[in-house]
Parts: sequence; structure tokens; C-alpha cells
Amino acid sequence: MESIKNVNVNGKKVLVRVDFNVPIKNNVIQDDTRIVGALKTIKYLVDNKAKVILLSHLGRVESQEDKDKNTLEPVAKHLSTLIDAPVYFVPITRGDMLEGTINNMSDGEILIVENTRYEDYPKKMESSCDEALSKYWAGLADIFVLDAFGSAHRCHASTYGISKFLPSYSGFLVDEEMEMLDKAMHEKKTLILGGSKVDDKLGVIDNLVNTSDAILLGGAMCFTFLKSQNLNVGQSIVSIEKLEYCKNLLDTHGDKIHLPIDIVTQNGVRKINEIEANDIGYDIGPETIKEYEKILDNSKFVLWNGPLGMYEDEKYENGTKELMTYLNNNNITTMLAGGDITSAAKKFGQTFKYISTGGGSTLEYLEGKKFKTLERLNGDKQ
Repeated sequence: MESIKNVNVNGKKVLVRVDFNVPIKNNVIQDDTRIVGALKTIKYLVDNKAKVILLSHLGRVESQEDKDKNTLEPVAKHLSTLIDAPVYFVPITRGDMLEGTINNMSDGEILIVENTRYEDYPKKMESSCDEALSKYWAGLADIFVLDAFGSAHRCHASTYGISKFLPSYSGFLVDEEMEMLDKAMHEKKTLILGGSKVDDKLGVIDNLVNTSDAILLGGAMCFTFLKSQNLNVGQSIVSIEKLEYCKNLLDTHGDKIHLPIDIVTQNGVRKINEIEANDIGYDIGPETIKEYEKILDNSKFVLWNGPLGMYEDEKYENGTKELMTYLNNNNITTMLAGGDITSAAKKFGQTFKYISTGGGSTLEYLEGKKFKTLERLNGDKQ
């Protein structure tokens, strides 16, 4: 993988695939973490006199109604407040207006092209990696940069197809994400896993158990593990088809995998062996928090994916909030991996040096999967 930082971009048209898939409500961006994450690459290109053309998806586009609500125009307006350079927006994904605007750009200016997934309605041309579309977008520029780690697990036209036709490089965000994740995968650590879906986490446990001193489980995903031990979990979420898999993991690695000893339900705090038939677990309980803090006290590095409870509700935020506070107060080096846990940190005003916002990409990379999109980033050696 070759980085754009080693390339002379002066006067070049540089097509950058960023990840501006951000939450927008009433045309107002609710969380700009992903936009801010791309600024380092964008500023580098602007400062080095490139013409910067940005591609991104936003949401899913499966109807005309989706097109109307998933425009990148609010993102373009917001980006213009974050960077000292002209930012233009073109409300189409191809055509004379787009080509004309690019041809009239000056060095150091920025253009945001409309949502790449507009090409998914009606014919799924973006997500099917349509070759003609890939070639068209490649024809707009001299160089391609992939700086959207959150979309790097998808071989779409804008993430993979373009790289077949242009010299292709990684951006600063992808460089940093890869460096962080490689550190997280290979160094000894404590692994904290939460979130709602146990299916998403089993591959991570499999791949990282040998480099983890301890694995602390919470969130809805922990109830499949608890159920696999013949414990009553009430009405909590359980993946029946994964019970045997979870049981085998605990049988093999039970010395490393730690489960909650109490939980917070809609009916109050319950010890694990006292959960009643109508209880639903929404957070780890106070005794579990204390137990997890003792384990974290001996940790030099922590990798955390997924909140430990339904943190959006104040009644169920303590597990996630208190462990974050503990990690920061004790200066324990921590990497947050994924959008949900990053949003939780933002809500609680907690800052961490290492944050991977890749979401699905982060999980797949931590599972040990290889990404074809990254393998193409070899400069002129396509």
C-alpha cells in the first residue's frame, strides 16, 4: 500500500473517496466525526495545489424518495466551514455540469460530487462496481486516493472500480486506521466487546483471543453467551443458532472471557442467577462494573468495540460511561473501534487518542479479513 503523502500532486486532479456517510436531521449534521477525519488528507492536497474532487456515499438509495433525502449538499456546506478553501457542490454524479465544473477548477479548490449511491437507483451501478461507471469517474482525474476506511470492505465502483484505471494511493486517514488496527491486533491487550449482535463479534474473538489477556463482554450480545451456560436471561436478545458456538468458546477460553455478574433490567438490577422471566437486560450492573475495573487496572492497552448497554437512555448508560471514565482517569491507552462506541464517547465528553470509525470495515479487519480495495493502492503499479 502506497500513501499519497509520497506523491507530487501539484496541478493534478485528485479524486478522493471519502466517507461522509454522516447522520443528518433537517439538513443539519448531527455528528461530523467522519468529515473531520478526512480533513488531514484534504488539507494536504489543497496545500499542495491539487484540484480536489470528493466522492462519498450517504445512506442507501433504493428509490427517488431516498435520492431526495440523501443529498450531500449539507455536507458540502459544512465542509466549507471547516476548511480555508473554496468548496463547490455538483448535484449530479456524471454529466456536462460535473465535467465543466472540474475543468474550471483552480488549484487548491474542492468539489463534492453528489452521493455516489444515486447510481444505485434504478440499476445498482455503484454497489455492483459497474465497469463503465468506474471508468467514467476515473476519467475525471489524474490520481485516485482511497481515504474511506469505513467503506474499504466494499468493492464498489467508487472504492474499488476506479483504482483499475488510475494510479491509486491511500489517504492519511486510511494510513492511520491501518496503523492503529495492526497495533490493536498484534499487541497484548484487554478486549471489551458490546453492542447488540453477537454474530458480529464471534469472528473478532476468534481472531484476537490469542493476543488478548482478557475479554470483557457486555451489551445485548453477552446474553447468548450467558444462555449457553444454561442461565435464564428472561426476554433478553439471544441468537439461538450461535449458542453452541458461544458455549465452545467459553469451554476453550473461559479463563479469558468474562461475563457480567449482574445486569440492569427494566425492573431494576438483577444478579445473573436471579433474572426473571419477563426481564430484559439493557446494561451491565454495578458489580460487573467494579469487576471489570479490577481487570482493566492491570491493562496496558485496551481495544473496545460496541457499547456495554443501551447508552442512549440515561437509565442504561452507566456501564459504558463509567468504564470510559475509569480508562481515562487511569491513563490506560485505549482504542475505540466502531461508530457506536465513538458516538457514546462523544455523548459522555470522553476523548481518546485512538479512534477507528470504520464500523463494518473495522469489525471485518479485526476478524482478519483482507480487503481487495487496499491491495490496489500501489501507485502506478496497478
